Amino acid sequence: MSVLATYGMPIVATLFAWWFSTGAILFLDGLPRRTFRWSFGVATLVALAALWGLFATADETSVAGAYIAVFCALMLWGWNEMAFLFGYVTGANRAPCPPEARGFARFAAATQAILHHELALLASLALVAAVTWGGGNSFGLATFAVLFAMRLSTKLNIFLGVPNTTVEFLPAHLGYLKSYFRQRPMNLLFPLSATAATLLGAFLVHKVALAPDPFSATGFALLATLAVLGLIEHWFLVVPLPVADLWAWGLRSHEAARPAPLARAAGPVPRGVAEPATPRAVSPSSLVA
Repeated sequence: MSVLATYGMPIVATLFAWWFSTGAILFLDGLPRRTFRWSFGVATLVALAALWGLFATADETSVAGAYIAVFCALMLWGWNEMAFLFGYVTGANRAPCPPEARGFARFAAATQAILHHELALLASLALVAAVTWGGGNSFGLATFAVLFAMRLSTKLNIFLGVPNTTVEFLPAHLGYLKSYFRQRPMNLLFPLSATAATLLGAFLVHKVALAPDPFSATGFALLATLAVLGLIEHWFLVVPLPVADLWAWGLRSHEAARPAPLARAAGPVPRGVAEPATPRAVSPSSLVA
């Protein structure tokens, strides 16, 4: 195989899947809620097909097997994200964070708000492990594990506080989750998260360089690209970039659901009334990685 096919194509394919799947889920989530059951029904059929694909390629140690395993894991991950964003699988607590909650009480309330989703992700990870157990192709399982680790790290950083939260990507029916986000210049976990993600990316790039065959080279190239994207999304949390522009097409469906801005009369704003804040471009880290 050529160098482009071995190393370039996995990178391009992963970048496109990351960009397109995020935008597509955002678009579907912004449509009227009556459409959710149809979108989720189709997504469930796709997820079942992805599980079958993971099972069918468990012993497939070819380049095609690596691609199928990784992208089947991505489709199953997308199903879990849709279940969360549609409001089907979130948590027992669907109320805003109490203003007086601090420390462990705030952490407990935030955990209860998303616990069912986290358990669903863990169950999905266990299911992927079960259908691929003992096979020679573990790239699907590794993909889901990398996504889960990156997602958990992102959630913890947003909870502890980062400059750029993900409020613009949350639908109105999950608006209460914004109260659990914290905007801060930095938190103590972020340097550790960024370092761990960097080391993981470097390790996987090293595995690509040492891969003994095209199957291993392709699989590790796909994984390495996902890990690097996870690292980039972590930096999106602290670097002020217009990240939302990447998915402007997916966010268009959310515009109809947003309340129109109040018209302002000429003159100064009355004392005690806050001016509406200008939306900030933020990272979609909590959606895909």
